[in-house]
Amino acid sequence: MRTFPDDLVRAQREWSATYRQLADRPGRTELRRRLYRLSAQAFFHPYWQQRRPSPAAWWELRELGRTAADVSERLPR
Repeated sequence: MRTFPDDLVRAQREWSATYRQLADRPGRTELRRRLYRLSAQAFFHPYWQQRRPSPAAWWELRELGRTAADVSERLPR
């Protein structure tokens, strides 16, 4: 597994949380703006200037951004 900078992982966690909030309350302009800002923050992070992001790298980052609650929702019961 790759090691990502803490601020990049934090931005991804905030992105995931904001996305869930927007799913619960669609049409909230402030949430859409925050999601847009966090997307730009993650996509244009200096970490990606050193290496080209692959789909696998994005997937790993998204997995790091998920909380324990997200993981438990995806586990079969």
